[in-house]
Amino acid sequence: MGVLGLCIFAFLLAASYTVNADESLDLNDEILGLIVFKSSITDPSSYLSSWSQDDETPCSWKYITCNPVTRSVTEISLDGLNLSGKIGRGLEKLQNLKVLSLASNNFTGDINPELSLLTNLEQLNLSRNSFSGRIPGSLINSGTMKFLDLSKNMLSGPVPEAFFKKCLSLRSLSLSRNNLEGPIPSSLSNCTTLNHLDLSKNRFSGNPVFESGIWKLLWIRTLDLSHNSLSGAVPNGVFALHDLKELALNGNHFSGSLPSDLGLCPHLKTLDLSNNMFIDTVPESFHALLSLSYLNLANNKLTGEFPQWIGSLTSLKYLDFSGNGLTGMLPESIGGLTSLKYLRLSDNNLSGNIPMSLDFSTKLSVISLRGNKFNGSIPDIIFELGFEQIDLSGNELTGSIPPGSSKLFEYLESLDLSNNRLTGDIPAEIGLNSKLRYLNLSWNDFQTRMPPELGYFQNLTVLDLRNGAFHGSIPNDLCDSGSLGILQLDGNSFTGSIPDEIGNCSSLYLLSMSHNNLNGTIPRSMSQLKNLKILKLEYNQLSGEIPPELSELENLLAVNVSHNRLQGRLPSGGIFQSLEPSSLEGNLGICSPLLKGPCKLNVPKPLVLNPFAYGNQHGRHGGDEDSDEASNGFKHHRFLSVSAIVAILAALMISIGVLVVSLLNISARRRLAFVDNVLESCSSSSRSGASLSMGKLVWFDPKMNPPNNICMENLESFLRKDNEIGCGVFGTVYKASIAEGNGDIVAIKNLVVSNMIQYPEDFDREVRVLGKLRHQNLVSIKGYFWTPKLQLLVTDYVPNGSLHTKLHERSPSSPPLSWPNRFKILLGTAKGLSHLHHSFCPPIIHYNIKPNNILLDHNLSPKISDFGLTRLLSKLDKHVMSNRFQSALGYVAPEMTCQSLRVNEKCDVYGFGVLILEIVTGRRPIEYGEDNVLILNEQVKIMLEEGNVLECVDKSMGEYPEEEVLPVLKLALVCTSQIPSSRPSMAEVVQILQVIKTPVPRRMESY
Repeated sequence: MGVLGLCIFAFLLAASYTVNADESLDLNDEILGLIVFKSSITDPSSYLSSWSQDDETPCSWKYITCNPVTRSVTEISLDGLNLSGKIGRGLEKLQNLKVLSLASNNFTGDINPELSLLTNLEQLNLSRNSFSGRIPGSLINSGTMKFLDLSKNMLSGPVPEAFFKKCLSLRSLSLSRNNLEGPIPSSLSNCTTLNHLDLSKNRFSGNPVFESGIWKLLWIRTLDLSHNSLSGAVPNGVFALHDLKELALNGNHFSGSLPSDLGLCPHLKTLDLSNNMFIDTVPESFHALLSLSYLNLANNKLTGEFPQWIGSLTSLKYLDFSGNGLTGMLPESIGGLTSLKYLRLSDNNLSGNIPMSLDFSTKLSVISLRGNKFNGSIPDIIFELGFEQIDLSGNELTGSIPPGSSKLFEYLESLDLSNNRLTGDIPAEIGLNSKLRYLNLSWNDFQTRMPPELGYFQNLTVLDLRNGAFHGSIPNDLCDSGSLGILQLDGNSFTGSIPDEIGNCSSLYLLSMSHNNLNGTIPRSMSQLKNLKILKLEYNQLSGEIPPELSELENLLAVNVSHNRLQGRLPSGGIFQSLEPSSLEGNLGICSPLLKGPCKLNVPKPLVLNPFAYGNQHGRHGGDEDSDEASNGFKHHRFLSVSAIVAILAALMISIGVLVVSLLNISARRRLAFVDNVLESCSSSSRSGASLSMGKLVWFDPKMNPPNNICMENLESFLRKDNEIGCGVFGTVYKASIAEGNGDIVAIKNLVVSNMIQYPEDFDREVRVLGKLRHQNLVSIKGYFWTPKLQLLVTDYVPNGSLHTKLHERSPSSPPLSWPNRFKILLGTAKGLSHLHHSFCPPIIHYNIKPNNILLDHNLSPKISDFGLTRLLSKLDKHVMSNRFQSALGYVAPEMTCQSLRVNEKCDVYGFGVLILEIVTGRRPIEYGEDNVLILNEQVKIMLEEGNVLECVDKSMGEYPEEEVLPVLKLALVCTSQIPSSRPSMAEVVQILQVIKTPVPRRMESY
């Protein structure tokens, strides 16, 4: 609408207040009000384009609901439309409006107090915007308001006493996540029908019990006052609220004893009183809370014995008493908590044995008993349940580590047994755990060798074996996984040299091997540890020079090589020019201006050959002639030895060559015979009436049982339009069921054929490589069918479609992806790419990472499709190549335009970075406006520099943790760096994502 039009409507709006009834306007008042309201809104995606002043009624407009009888507007719902601006005038014309929802947009400014003129308004949702200023005291003065949500804005100041003056109809109120302060108004007690109250994460102060009269809210069901500055005692007789289901007072300054009358709330399911200053014992009345599923009393000052009645709370799923002063033993009745999933009792004074009755808590996934006085051995049952995290550190446990069950290996991610008195060998079964990320066995008395199985962990990021009484050598394959970030082996009795394979630990940023008996030189391969920040090798018997290549480690912040037998010159550059003398002292002779005293450089003596070592019996004091003869004899003998060695090697190579050629000939004859048999079989089938050309059918999975007559069937019956489920540059995909097999539904990709591969041997060789790729985040290739003119790949069928559909083509009835699901998709995709890049030599490059090629199973776990088909890229014609670039527009790394399609892993990393941005923002990588082109990664980079990058997050996914989303966006920008060498590897990306999702444990924070 033009400026003139806006002026006309503003004039009409003002005039409508004074016009007489018999002078009614031709223009509908509600249309007038909505158009004026729209005029103050910025709508970048034109969601409100259907709002036209030319219509007779707004009931056909999007996001508008009308009363079917009176045709008046009763509901406006504009959630998550990326709208911005301020709430101006116009809405007051909608006197029959009952619901107004503007959540998850970018509205700013003050909340318009004229909203109180909507006398029939029952629901108002302004959450997840950027409203600021004070809350209008008259906002709910209409007396009809039932639901009010102002959460997640920037509102400030105290809540006016008048705000709750007319709240008799109010059922639900949320003011959480603002900057509100001062006491909670005492007028809140007027809201006698209130069911849900959330004032969390503000700056409210004072004692709400005495000052606000919250105890008078007899119908309250959920009460959240957490994360404020509330204080004072909570006396008995306050919370005898029969309908109370959820109570959260955590993160305040409450003191005194716990209110025992909470035990009189029979329907209470969630009780969080953690992070306060409550004292005394846990009230025995709590044993009556039979509906309680969440109980958190952590980080208070509670004392007395651990409640023996805890087993009566049979509905408990989450129990946290950590950070108190509880004493006594854990009762056997704790095994009665059969629904328990999370048990944390760390940092108390509990003692005795760990109860064997935990055997019955089969749903436990997290157990933390750290920092107590538990003794005896570790019950076998602990290692037989499906735990994700086990922390028994800082106790007095003895005996050996029990062997684990297959269930433990399937789920365990973190194991901490440090600071105990454990002995014996580390069970070999522990190496079967592929998900383990954190392993701490430090400060024990194992008296054993370091188990080589530790090198089997594919996801291990922290390994701490300090002071564990380990001896022997350090295994060479310790870094086979390539995921280790922290390796601490200090204070043991390791001998031998540091293995050269330490250079394979590409993710290491802390390497500590001090106080051992290591000898030999410092491996030059350490210069490959580009992420290394801390290197500690002090108090060993290392010799030789410090490799000068270590000065090239740009991230190195601290080095200590003191008290060894090192000598020679200190590397120039890097951290070595600013080391403290204490980091170098106690060596044989390191030359550095940092050290006082003379340089005691030990230069090895030159090698002297004995001229009489090869049989010359002339005396040492013979004349010059004898000396020359001795010399010539030595040279002649040496020449013959080299010749003999060369001859032997040549003969050996020839023999090997003959053997290889023979084996290849045998293999070729067998392969040709196999192909002839298949062709003959299909040929005979064709003679029986099938129209399909002769072909070769191969199944990679021996469990598959395809129909015996599949060669005779016309495969075109599978390739019908109604079976089509997708189409890409490599071909069309169809859904099919193998009727006479095991009933599995499969996907069949009809590959684009342009004389791509002429011979079945070539096709078989290339596709068999892809058939060996097995990973939970890759679409498995089950087999293929080949003829010179038809080539089909048979793969798993993934039921939930592509990520592209979920992001950009979602139906209104389908819910948007939540942040946990989006993060799961990111992490799973990263793991799949990492497997392709790092588990094969040469690495397998996908080259075409984009949402269309990320398929989602029934759990929304990602599976990468079309991987490895670039192995056939050199066979494709230029037309197909051109199409591939066009289909991946925005995902193609910039270096691809000038390197003649030379692909490497960094191209996939770039595409993955763009994929991150697309998942987090919900926008396409390139969007075309009327007069400009929006490139997503450039826009996010600018917004990050301006400090408002979270504004680009997709609002449709609802709540999200900023502490996860922000580093994920930063990772995306690193992955999309214009310089390929500046991008991380996919293994590093996986590690970074895991660290983002699971913060470094408290013990590691000091690093």
